[in-house]
Amino acid sequence: MQDQDPRLVRESGLEARVAAIVEPVVEDLGYRLVRIRISSLNGCTLQIMAERPDGTMTVEDCEEVSRAVSPALDVDDPINRAYHLEVSSPGIDRPMVREGDFDRWSGHVVKVEMAIPLDGRKRFRGIILGTKQGAALLRLDDAKAEEVRDVTLPIADIREARLVLTDDLIAAALRADKAAREGRGAAPGEVEDE
Repeated sequence: MQDQDPRLVRESGLEARVAAIVEPVVEDLGYRLVRIRISSLNGCTLQIMAERPDGTMTVEDCEEVSRAVSPALDVDDPINRAYHLEVSSPGIDRPMVREGDFDRWSGHVVKVEMAIPLDGRKRFRGIILGTKQGAALLRLDDAKAEEVRDVTLPIADIREARLVLTDDLIAAALRADKAAREGRGAAPGEVEDE
């Protein structure tokens, strides 16, 4: 499956190498790779964050991805020590890695760290106003009266962006999850563990 909304915020170094191995496997299953993280948790943990195109991810989906990527990782063996494999959903306060993420979560609060400073500033926090020509539009919540409130951040220059957990975000995520479950034929009120 070729993703029509490619990841623009990407990994570097060893994480990029792992992503190159894992992403085609994840896409062949019909999921989208969100992020790869390697941490020193439990000695060494490889976290693969993925989702369905509708933004959902069940425990069963995580298990399916884990079973599929394990052999690919065993063959290429990119990590030169023992590690724990963890496959998860992006969660409610998800990382924003695609242009479509900024449109889908428009109206919600995001924290952004730029790889390349914009007007001498690397960190931004504000309400997402959508996208325009490869840039995320934000209304800053910390701008002083004399400062510009609306900024345009080139998505390709973003190091990391993550939704901020708010009551509005939780309510929107629950609505989206319910709609996705009903679209897949899940019974109303059915709870799927994350």
